[in-house]
Amino acid sequence: MPTPPGPPAADTPAPPSGSAAGEPPAAPTAPDGPPADRAGRLRLPRHARRVWLVVHVACSVGWLGLTAGVLALGIAGRFSDDPDTVRAAYLAQRIFADWLLIPVSLLSLLSGVLLSLGTTWGLLRHRWVATKFWLTLAATLASIFALRAFIHDAAGQVAAGTVPPDGRAPHVLVIAPSVALTIYLFATVLSVVKPWGMTKRGRRLAAEARAARTGRPAAAPGR
Repeated sequence: MPTPPGPPAADTPAPPSGSAAGEPPAAPTAPDGPPADRAGRLRLPRHARRVWLVVHVACSVGWLGLTAGVLALGIAGRFSDDPDTVRAAYLAQRIFADWLLIPVSLLSLLSGVLLSLGTTWGLLRHRWVATKFWLTLAATLASIFALRAFIHDAAGQVAAGTVPPDGRAPHVLVIAPSVALTIYLFATVLSVVKPWGMTKRGRRLAAEARAARTGRPAAAPGR
């Protein structure tokens, strides 16, 4: 799932106070585990966040380009009058599906989830992030378990010389990549625009974080 630009800075914790009046604060000690925010949520260190951001952007852009390539081959296979072009198109699609589709889609999904959980954006705190997550999850499962099966079926037919009566595979190898490409472009727009604000859960967590900073009870989040 395409990632948002760099997440907002983490809350800065208040300096520790002394154990008694007039005493200097105790020297801070390095934490044993990974850094976390006030709610105890795991926070990725800056260098790790940058590494995963590079991985996520590269895989997301690669997935977008891969889908565009599969769509171009699907169009060529469906509408070309040259049997050699039809054969080459579906055999090339099978290579893309076997060698690139699974690792690229899974890395894009998993790196996006890790970046969401490891930064202040969260996975279900903002509506645009949650929408991207569900869209990417659906696209990943559909690509691996449905689109790949259609590609294998078409490639097997042309390899065996048993193509459909019209000499072309079904429209699904044009429709499915078109839908997937639309989803990925929409997810890219969400990454840039970031619409819709926070979810109910996100507002509740934000209220709890403010209450922890101010020492006041958290107010119930509005609709």
